[in-house]
Amino acid sequence: MTVAVAPPRRRMRLPAAWRRPLAIVGAAVIVIWVLIALLAPVLPLQDPLHQSSAVLASPSAGHLLGTDELGRDVLSRTLWGSQVSLPLAVVLVLASLVIGSVLGAVAGYIGGIVDEVIMRIADLVFAFPTIILAMVVAAALGPSLTNAVIALTFVNWPNYARVMRALVLGARGQEYVIAGRLLGSGPFTSLRRDVLPNVASPMLVLATLDFGNQILLLSGLSFLGLGAVPPTAEWGSMVGDGVQQFSSWWLATFPGLAIFSVVVGFNFLGDALRDALDPRTAGAVQGTTV
Repeated sequence: MTVAVAPPRRRMRLPAAWRRPLAIVGAAVIVIWVLIALLAPVLPLQDPLHQSSAVLASPSAGHLLGTDELGRDVLSRTLWGSQVSLPLAVVLVLASLVIGSVLGAVAGYIGGIVDEVIMRIADLVFAFPTIILAMVVAAALGPSLTNAVIALTFVNWPNYARVMRALVLGARGQEYVIAGRLLGSGPFTSLRRDVLPNVASPMLVLATLDFGNQILLLSGLSFLGLGAVPPTAEWGSMVGDGVQQFSSWWLATFPGLAIFSVVVGFNFLGDALRDALDPRTAGAVQGTTV
């Protein structure tokens, strides 16, 4: 009598790149901040705009991170600030990714005068330091978070356009793209169906790594008074207020640590995503991970 033996179940395991300690730390940090941003309205926090008589109070049991020059709780304002910085960073990266990817893909695939015009505009933007050009655009539009996002999108899309153009130039000569064109696919159909799916991974890695940089730039504009306007709880403006009260160290320290943690978390995630998607590094990571 033959007894059928069921094949052993294969346990699902995360790719080696996602099991590295830095990737786990980065994911944990970002998840925590996303949960804080989502749950801030229901957390037992003081109103971030409430003013008390405890002005510039140092950290204590009543105010764990102290209060600012108007008596507002720094802990509450720091946690509520995640509702401003994180969504705006997502909007900023997505807008830059979409605009830059579309223009870069068109420039790389069509070439000719279209390529020259788009790339020369990108070179013109690259000719100026990023933060200086963003400050000029934001100052011309007026101080607000919306205008700060517009200014940073204006200076950030060429980064994506240049990378996308290089990827498309390398992919459009591949055999599968040429075969699709010979079978009757039009230029934009071939670009959408054959080219873009095969260059999406590097763009996704670039966008993930760019989150931290955009939070820094957005906070920098608010720090300079060109982003968030009072009384909005935003990390960059809180650091700027803390600089004016230098003896009250807690005013700038804790919002600065929030910026630092988010930037580091996104950088760790971007590195892990790059290692997971890049076949040249995936093998090395697999070989060094137990």
